[in-house]
Amino acid sequence: MNNHSTSTIYLGTGGYSDTDLLGTLYPKGTKKTDFLREYAKQYGAVEINSTFYAPIGQKAFTGMINKAYEQADSELKFAVKLHQDFTHARKGTAEHAQSFLNALTPLIEANALAPLLLQFPHGFDRTREHRLYLANLVSWFGDYPLAVEFRHNAWHTPQVVDSFKQQGLIWCSVDYPKVSGLPPSRLIFTERTGYLRMHGNNLNWWDAMSAADRHDYRYSEAEMQNWAQAIANQRQHFDTLYIFFQNTVNAHAYYNIAMLRDALGRFGFEVL
Repeated sequence: MNNHSTSTIYLGTGGYSDTDLLGTLYPKGTKKTDFLREYAKQYGAVEINSTFYAPIGQKAFTGMINKAYEQADSELKFAVKLHQDFTHARKGTAEHAQSFLNALTPLIEANALAPLLLQFPHGFDRTREHRLYLANLVSWFGDYPLAVEFRHNAWHTPQVVDSFKQQGLIWCSVDYPKVSGLPPSRLIFTERTGYLRMHGNNLNWWDAMSAADRHDYRYSEAEMQNWAQAIANQRQHFDTLYIFFQNTVNAHAYYNIAMLRDALGRFGFEVL
Protein backbone atom coordinates (compact mmCIF):
# COMPACT_ATOMS: atom_id res chain seq x y z
CA MET A 1 0.00 0.00 0.00
CA ASN A 2 1.08 3.61 -0.32
CA ASN A 3 1.05 6.80 1.70
CA HIS A 4 -0.28 8.96 -1.13
CA SER A 5 -3.85 10.14 -1.19
CA THR A 6 -5.84 7.61 -3.15
CA SER A 7 -5.98 8.14 -6.88
CA THR A 8 -9.29 7.32 -8.54
CA ILE A 9 -9.43 5.19 -11.66
CA TYR A 10 -12.54 4.98 -13.83
CA LEU A 11 -12.96 1.92 -16.05
CA GLY A 12 -15.33 1.63 -18.99
CA THR A 13 -15.74 0.90 -22.67
CA GLY A 14 -15.77 2.85 -25.91
CA GLY A 15 -19.53 3.05 -26.50
CA TYR A 16 -22.13 0.99 -24.68
CA SER A 17 -24.33 -0.31 -27.52
CA ASP A 18 -22.35 -3.38 -28.66
CA THR A 19 -24.73 -6.36 -28.60
CA ASP A 20 -21.68 -8.63 -28.13
CA LEU A 21 -21.95 -7.59 -24.46
CA LEU A 22 -25.31 -9.37 -24.09
CA GLY A 23 -24.97 -12.32 -21.74
CA THR A 24 -22.02 -10.77 -19.88
CA LEU A 25 -22.31 -7.05 -19.05
CA TYR A 26 -25.98 -7.03 -20.03
CA PRO A 27 -28.26 -9.84 -18.89
CA LYS A 28 -29.59 -11.92 -21.78
CA GLY A 29 -32.73 -10.37 -23.17
CA THR A 30 -31.86 -6.80 -22.13
CA LYS A 31 -33.40 -4.34 -24.58
CA LYS A 32 -30.99 -1.95 -26.31
CA THR A 33 -32.82 0.98 -24.76
CA ASP A 34 -31.87 -0.42 -21.32
CA PHE A 35 -28.17 -1.00 -22.07
CA LEU A 36 -27.01 2.27 -20.52
CA ARG A 37 -28.99 1.70 -17.33
CA GLU A 38 -27.35 -1.74 -16.91
CA TYR A 39 -23.95 -0.35 -17.90
CA ALA A 40 -24.13 2.37 -15.23
CA LYS A 41 -24.65 -0.25 -12.51
CA GLN A 42 -21.30 -1.85 -13.37
CA TYR A 43 -18.85 0.82 -14.56
CA GLY A 44 -17.86 4.31 -13.46
CA ALA A 45 -17.42 5.94 -16.86
CA VAL A 46 -18.30 5.56 -20.53
CA GLU A 47 -16.73 6.98 -23.67
CA ILE A 48 -19.45 8.17 -26.04
CA ASN A 49 -18.24 7.47 -29.58
CA SER A 50 -21.46 7.94 -31.57
CA THR A 51 -20.91 11.72 -31.39
CA PHE A 52 -17.95 11.21 -33.75
CA TYR A 53 -20.31 10.11 -36.54
CA ALA A 54 -23.39 12.26 -35.96
CA PRO A 55 -24.19 15.11 -33.62
CA ILE A 56 -26.33 14.26 -30.59
CA GLY A 57 -28.77 16.81 -29.20
CA GLN A 58 -29.53 17.88 -25.64
CA LYS A 59 -32.57 15.61 -25.54
CA ALA A 60 -30.46 12.49 -26.11
CA PHE A 61 -27.98 13.48 -23.39
CA THR A 62 -30.86 14.23 -21.02
CA GLY A 63 -32.09 10.70 -21.69
CA MET A 64 -28.65 9.29 -20.90
CA ILE A 65 -28.52 11.18 -17.60
CA ASN A 66 -31.98 9.88 -16.76
CA LYS A 67 -30.95 6.26 -17.40
CA ALA A 68 -27.62 6.47 -15.60
CA TYR A 69 -28.52 8.76 -12.69
CA GLU A 70 -32.25 8.29 -12.05
CA GLN A 71 -32.83 4.69 -13.11
CA ALA A 72 -29.46 3.18 -12.17
CA ASP A 73 -28.75 5.57 -9.28
CA SER A 74 -25.15 5.88 -10.44
CA GLU A 75 -22.68 8.73 -10.84
CA LEU A 76 -21.52 7.67 -14.29
CA LYS A 77 -19.03 9.98 -15.98
CA PHE A 78 -19.32 10.59 -19.73
CA ALA A 79 -16.27 11.21 -21.90
CA VAL A 80 -17.44 12.47 -25.30
CA LYS A 81 -15.60 12.07 -28.60
CA LEU A 82 -15.67 15.15 -30.80
CA HIS A 83 -17.32 14.93 -34.22
CA GLN A 84 -15.10 13.90 -37.13
CA ASP A 85 -15.56 17.35 -38.71
CA PHE A 86 -13.20 18.64 -36.01
CA THR A 87 -10.51 15.99 -36.41
CA HIS A 88 -10.78 14.17 -39.74
CA ALA A 89 -12.44 16.60 -42.17
CA ARG A 90 -10.92 19.51 -40.19
CA LYS A 91 -13.67 21.89 -41.18
CA GLY A 92 -14.85 22.63 -37.66
CA THR A 93 -15.50 26.25 -36.66
CA ALA A 94 -15.96 28.14 -33.40
CA GLU A 95 -19.72 28.05 -34.07
CA HIS A 96 -19.65 24.26 -34.54
CA ALA A 97 -17.77 23.95 -31.29
CA GLN A 98 -20.29 26.09 -29.43
CA SER A 99 -23.26 24.05 -30.68
CA PHE A 100 -21.42 20.82 -29.74
CA LEU A 101 -20.89 22.19 -26.22
CA ASN A 102 -24.49 23.43 -25.98
CA ALA A 103 -25.69 19.87 -26.61
CA LEU A 104 -23.60 18.72 -23.63
CA THR A 105 -25.48 21.01 -21.20
CA PRO A 106 -27.34 18.12 -19.48
CA LEU A 107 -24.00 16.39 -18.76
CA ILE A 108 -22.39 19.60 -17.53
CA GLU A 109 -25.33 20.44 -15.25
CA ALA A 110 -25.28 16.92 -13.76
CA ASN A 111 -21.51 17.19 -13.18
CA ALA A 112 -21.25 14.10 -15.36
CA LEU A 113 -18.80 15.33 -17.99
CA ALA A 114 -15.43 13.58 -18.19
CA PRO A 115 -12.84 14.86 -20.71
CA LEU A 116 -13.75 15.54 -24.32
CA LEU A 117 -11.75 13.36 -26.71
CA LEU A 118 -10.09 14.60 -29.87
CA GLN A 119 -8.88 11.62 -31.90
CA PHE A 120 -6.79 12.62 -34.89
CA PRO A 121 -6.21 10.17 -37.75
CA HIS A 122 -2.87 8.79 -38.97
CA GLY A 123 -2.80 11.41 -41.72
CA PHE A 124 -2.73 14.31 -39.25
CA ASP A 125 1.02 14.91 -39.19
CA ARG A 126 2.83 17.72 -37.40
CA THR A 127 2.90 20.39 -40.11
CA ARG A 128 2.68 24.11 -39.41
CA GLU A 129 -0.83 24.17 -40.84
CA HIS A 130 -1.93 21.32 -38.55
CA ARG A 131 -0.34 22.92 -35.49
CA LEU A 132 -2.27 26.14 -36.18
CA TYR A 133 -5.49 24.21 -36.69
CA LEU A 134 -4.99 22.38 -33.38
CA ALA A 135 -4.32 25.67 -31.56
CA ASN A 136 -7.61 27.09 -32.89
CA LEU A 137 -9.52 23.95 -32.00
CA VAL A 138 -8.14 23.94 -28.46
CA SER A 139 -9.17 27.58 -28.02
CA TRP A 140 -12.79 26.79 -28.99
CA PHE A 141 -13.03 24.15 -26.23
CA GLY A 142 -10.75 25.98 -23.83
CA ASP A 143 -13.01 25.82 -20.78
CA TYR A 144 -13.34 22.02 -20.87
CA PRO A 145 -10.84 19.23 -20.21
CA LEU A 146 -9.53 18.04 -23.58
CA ALA A 147 -7.79 14.71 -24.19
CA VAL A 148 -5.96 14.51 -27.53
CA GLU A 149 -4.98 11.29 -29.31
CA PHE A 150 -2.41 11.50 -32.09
CA ARG A 151 -1.92 8.49 -34.34
CA HIS A 152 0.92 10.04 -36.32
CA ASN A 153 4.32 9.45 -34.77
CA ALA A 154 5.55 13.00 -35.43
CA TRP A 155 3.54 14.29 -32.46
CA HIS A 156 5.03 11.77 -30.06
CA THR A 157 7.94 13.96 -28.93
CA PRO A 158 9.03 15.49 -25.62
CA GLN A 159 8.38 19.01 -27.03
CA VAL A 160 4.73 18.23 -27.73
CA VAL A 161 4.29 16.60 -24.32
CA ASP A 162 5.82 19.69 -22.67
CA SER A 163 3.53 22.00 -24.64
CA PHE A 164 0.54 19.98 -23.40
CA LYS A 165 1.67 20.56 -19.81
CA GLN A 166 1.94 24.30 -20.47
CA GLN A 167 -1.49 24.47 -22.13
CA GLY A 168 -3.32 22.28 -19.62
CA LEU A 169 -4.14 19.63 -22.24
CA ILE A 170 -4.52 15.93 -21.45
CA TRP A 171 -2.25 13.62 -23.41
CA CYS A 172 -4.33 10.66 -24.50
CA SER A 173 -2.21 7.58 -23.84
CA VAL A 174 -3.07 4.60 -26.00
CA ASP A 175 -2.23 0.93 -26.05
CA TYR A 176 -1.87 0.14 -29.74
CA PRO A 177 -0.94 -3.14 -31.40
CA LYS A 178 2.82 -3.52 -31.84
CA VAL A 179 2.75 -2.99 -35.63
CA SER A 180 4.66 -0.57 -37.82
CA GLY A 181 2.98 2.75 -38.48
CA LEU A 182 1.38 3.05 -35.04
CA PRO A 183 2.95 5.02 -32.17
CA PRO A 184 4.49 3.13 -29.24
CA SER A 185 2.22 2.37 -26.28
CA ARG A 186 3.23 4.68 -23.44
CA LEU A 187 1.51 6.04 -20.37
CA ILE A 188 2.00 9.81 -20.22
CA PHE A 189 0.47 12.32 -17.79
CA THR A 190 0.43 16.03 -18.65
CA GLU A 191 -2.36 16.95 -16.21
CA ARG A 192 -3.65 15.58 -12.90
CA THR A 193 -6.34 13.85 -14.97
CA GLY A 194 -5.12 11.06 -17.24
CA TYR A 195 -6.78 9.31 -20.18
CA LEU A 196 -5.90 5.86 -21.55
CA ARG A 197 -7.50 4.04 -24.48
CA MET A 198 -6.98 0.29 -24.82
CA HIS A 199 -7.05 -0.88 -28.44
CA GLY A 200 -5.67 -4.40 -27.92
CA ASN A 201 -2.79 -6.04 -29.74
CA ASN A 202 -4.37 -7.43 -32.91
CA LEU A 203 -1.46 -7.59 -35.33
CA ASN A 204 -3.88 -7.54 -38.30
CA TRP A 205 -4.74 -3.90 -37.49
CA TRP A 206 -4.00 -2.56 -40.98
CA ASP A 207 -5.72 -5.42 -42.82
CA ALA A 208 -8.86 -5.49 -40.69
CA MET A 209 -12.06 -4.75 -42.59
CA SER A 210 -13.83 -3.01 -39.70
CA ALA A 211 -13.27 -1.43 -36.29
CA ALA A 212 -14.67 -4.60 -34.70
CA ASP A 213 -12.10 -6.73 -36.56
CA ARG A 214 -9.28 -4.40 -35.52
CA HIS A 215 -10.30 -4.72 -31.88
CA ASP A 216 -10.81 -8.50 -31.88
CA TYR A 217 -8.27 -9.12 -29.14
CA ARG A 218 -8.51 -10.20 -25.53
CA TYR A 219 -5.68 -9.15 -23.23
CA SER A 220 -4.13 -11.81 -21.04
CA GLU A 221 -4.02 -11.63 -17.24
CA ALA A 222 -0.28 -10.94 -17.50
CA GLU A 223 -0.84 -7.99 -19.86
CA MET A 224 -3.40 -6.49 -17.50
CA GLN A 225 -1.06 -6.96 -14.53
CA ASN A 226 1.72 -5.22 -16.47
CA TRP A 227 -0.56 -2.26 -17.16
CA ALA A 228 -1.62 -2.10 -13.50
CA GLN A 229 2.07 -2.03 -12.52
CA ALA A 230 2.82 0.71 -15.08
CA ILE A 231 -0.07 2.78 -13.70
CA ALA A 232 1.03 2.21 -10.10
CA ASN A 233 4.57 3.28 -11.01
CA GLN A 234 3.18 6.69 -12.03
CA ARG A 235 0.59 7.14 -9.30
CA GLN A 236 2.26 10.34 -8.06
CA HIS A 237 1.50 11.95 -11.45
CA PHE A 238 -2.30 11.74 -11.39
CA ASP A 239 -5.40 12.13 -9.23
CA THR A 240 -7.90 10.72 -11.72
CA LEU A 241 -7.39 8.31 -14.61
CA TYR A 242 -9.98 7.27 -17.19
CA ILE A 243 -9.37 3.95 -18.97
CA PHE A 244 -11.60 2.96 -21.89
CA PHE A 245 -11.42 -0.44 -23.56
CA GLN A 246 -12.30 -0.39 -27.26
CA ASN A 247 -12.39 -4.20 -27.63
CA THR A 248 -16.10 -4.75 -26.90
CA VAL A 249 -16.29 -7.21 -29.82
CA ASN A 250 -16.80 -10.75 -28.46
CA ALA A 251 -17.17 -9.13 -25.01
CA HIS A 252 -13.36 -9.00 -24.69
CA ALA A 253 -13.62 -5.68 -22.84
CA TYR A 254 -15.90 -7.18 -20.18
CA TYR A 255 -13.31 -9.80 -19.23
CA ASN A 256 -10.37 -7.41 -19.50
CA ILE A 257 -12.00 -4.77 -17.28
CA ALA A 258 -12.56 -7.43 -14.61
CA MET A 259 -8.88 -8.45 -14.85
CA LEU A 260 -7.60 -4.88 -14.68
CA ARG A 261 -9.97 -3.94 -11.84
CA ASP A 262 -8.59 -6.85 -9.82
CA ALA A 263 -4.97 -6.01 -10.65
CA LEU A 264 -5.40 -2.29 -9.82
CA GLY A 265 -7.20 -3.10 -6.58
CA ARG A 266 -4.07 -4.83 -5.32
CA PHE A 267 -2.24 -1.51 -5.53
CA GLY A 268 -4.81 0.19 -3.32
CA PHE A 269 -6.44 2.34 -6.02
CA GLU A 270 -10.06 3.37 -5.81
CA VAL A 271 -11.47 1.73 -8.95
CA LEU A 272 -14.90 2.77 -10.24
